[in-house]
Amino acid sequence: MIRGTVNAKLEAVVTLHVLGPRERSLQVETEIDTGFSGYLALDSRAIHSRGLRRFGVNEGTLADGTRTYFETYTATLDWHGAVRSVIVVESAGGNLVGMSLLRGSQLVVDVIENGNVLIERR
Repeated sequence: MIRGTVNAKLEAVVTLHVLGPRERSLQVETEIDTGFSGYLALDSRAIHSRGLRRFGVNEGTLADGTRTYFETYTATLDWHGAVRSVIVVESAGGNLVGMSLLRGSQLVVDVIENGNVLIERR
């Protein structure tokens, strides 16, 4: 089970352990974003501090309908106690957990400041 909290802006936040090549790893605070269909979005600082390998460029659609291109990288992370490889999108909008990463999980959020966030494998 992955646990987090709801912050003062009512964002559901969890900390993930992201691994890069050569065992570079750090914890990254991420927001749950049910409007993001990808796996994981990280800001450039998080990507480059872990030395993530570039995967390529993918086209995507922003919330306002704008089509754009995103640099993508590969990373592994600890997800429900197992190492999982994912595609990471470079984001200027912060560190986000998307619905593809949440697939197969139950998400429970107490939507109050300091509320609990629970992600459990189904």
